[in-house]
Amino acid sequence: MSLINPLNNQPLGGQSQMSTQSVAPSKQATSATVQAAATQQTSTTGNPFLDAIRLPEEKSIPEASSQGLSQDDFFSLLSQQLSMQDPFKPVDNDQMIAQMAAFSTVDGISKLNDEIINLNAVMTSSQALQASGLVGQKVLIPSDTGYLSEEGSVLKGVVSTPEAIETIVVRIEDDKGQLITTFNIDGSQGGNVDVSWDGLDNNGEPMPSGIYSIKASGRIDGQSEDLVVSTYAHVTSVSLGTASTGSILNLRGIGGIKLGDVLAVSEV
Repeated sequence: MSLINPLNNQPLGGQSQMSTQSVAPSKQATSATVQAAATQQTSTTGNPFLDAIRLPEEKSIPEASSQGLSQDDFFSLLSQQLSMQDPFKPVDNDQMIAQMAAFSTVDGISKLNDEIINLNAVMTSSQALQASGLVGQKVLIPSDTGYLSEEGSVLKGVVSTPEAIETIVVRIEDDKGQLITTFNIDGSQGGNVDVSWDGLDNNGEPMPSGIYSIKASGRIDGQSEDLVVSTYAHVTSVSLGTASTGSILNLRGIGGIKLGDVLAVSEV
């Protein structure tokens, strides 16, 4: 048996159900209305001026994919700076132009560095290609040490004199510093004087292939002084090298030398 409401002859259980169904939508509508009002209150203030300078809720600056700032990052920072400036003391146009010019300069320098790196790589390859033409020839190096080979049993060099010297004493030493032979050459012409050793010791016996040194001395102003000696070396191959070292000439029995350190080139 159900209870009847004497006012409208409706069961009390039905009234309770109807009341619940009608209240629930009312609460949902009220919640939606409050949320919409809160959203509208957060996004706008009703004042056009304040709304125009209002900071955005989300970050507009994108995260940089690298450690350096890009042009997009710069304009994002500039936009943030303009949005945060005092409306009564705006940023001077000269300052904005100076900032943009500074960023453009930095960006240009970065691009220029990349171009220089590419140019160095091209120049290194071109230099190695040109240096390959020296393979099989002899070059004059700033060292008094040369290599006596079986193919060419003659060691040549150049003695540099500050003035004309009547007699230049030449000494040949092995890699241990032991004296092999001595002989004299004419230095009366001065300047660069060619010197050549036939590979024989004092007894006329041929010396084995290996590293030998050419030492020279002469009397200058009545005193004996050591003279600068350069030797010729045979180029066997060329290494590419790097942008800082350039091409490397590989010399027979001696090692490598930079192409820029070569003093002269001689035919075989």
